[in-house]
Formats: sequence, C-alpha cells, structure tokens
Amino acid sequence: MGLADVVFKKQAWSVKSVKSAKPHSCKKIRIISGRNSPDYSYGISAPRKNPEETGKAIINIWNERVNIALDKYDYIRTVMLIRNMKTLEFTLFETETNKFVPGEYEWKINKKNNLEGINKVNKEHKFTWQPSGGQFTIIYSYIPASAVRFRIKKPLLLDFEKIIEKIGFQKNWVTIKE
Repeated sequence: MGLADVVFKKQAWSVKSVKSAKPHSCKKIRIISGRNSPDYSYGISAPRKNPEETGKAIINIWNERVNIALDKYDYIRTVMLIRNMKTLEFTLFETETNKFVPGEYEWKINKKNNLEGINKVNKEHKFTWQPSGGQFTIIYSYIPASAVRFRIKKPLLLDFEKIIEKIGFQKNWVTIKE
C-alpha cells in the first residue's frame, strides 16, 4: 500500500522501472503505480457505470497514499529506471511524487474496457485503470534532459575452474545430505 520503497532518515523514494526498446530516446513512459479499489474504498461496485465518479475515486486513493507518505516523511519522490536488458542501456531520473486534482481529468472507457483519465486542458492521456485487477498506471510524457543515460559494458564470463582454484576451494566445504 505504501509508496516508500527506499527510506533514508525522513526522506522517501518510490522506485519504478519500465522496459523500453530505446531507453535513451523514449519520450513517454507508463508506470504501474499500484492497485486501487474504488469498491473497497468508496463502495463503487460497478466502476464502469459512472466513469467520472470512479476516476475521481481512483485519484483520491492515489492522493491519500501520497498523504500517508508525507505524514511520515518530509518528502516523497519517485525514481524511474527505463531499461533495455538486451542492450544494457538505461535512463534514470527522479521526480516529485505528485498528488493530482481529480477535477482536472475526464474519464472514459477505452477499447480494452479499462478507464482512461484524460487531462481536460491539454487532452493528454494521463492515467489508465484496469477494473479487472485494479491496476493504476500513470503516464509520464516528459523525460528530463537531466536524466542520466548510461550503458553497461557486458562483463566477460568468468572461468569457473580458475575462480575455484584462486579461492582455494576444498571439497570438504560442502556436505551433501543423503
């Protein structure tokens, strides 16, 4: 339920990662931000019946999670790692963990029967909520220029036998039970 994945004194970070074919140049990412149940929190048992009411409840659940973190910590930020494990390319950045104003978004049901929150001013798709599992996704359409973009050189494979020899391994270090 909490957002504080990493804590240091009175500071907290939520840590997220997302796959991308091109982590150094992607412009938009979708971050899974938890599960929200408007039925449990607000008694909304038919979430598609009134998408606006459900959307406001979903944002309010998110905002309350941020409030809970801020009650305990001086601030909460989100660290995002965009990764491609095949190319070993990564982009890392940090941003404020924001609360959202429910009235700034309109909600509709999309082709996959999920709810989408659209910003009323710039018409950007900002949220997706999947009623089947209550998964809440926030879309970040800005990757800062200050993000750290890096590549890891693939390490050479170690020779197992040479390593065993160098550490002075002896067979009596291991006992196999029968």
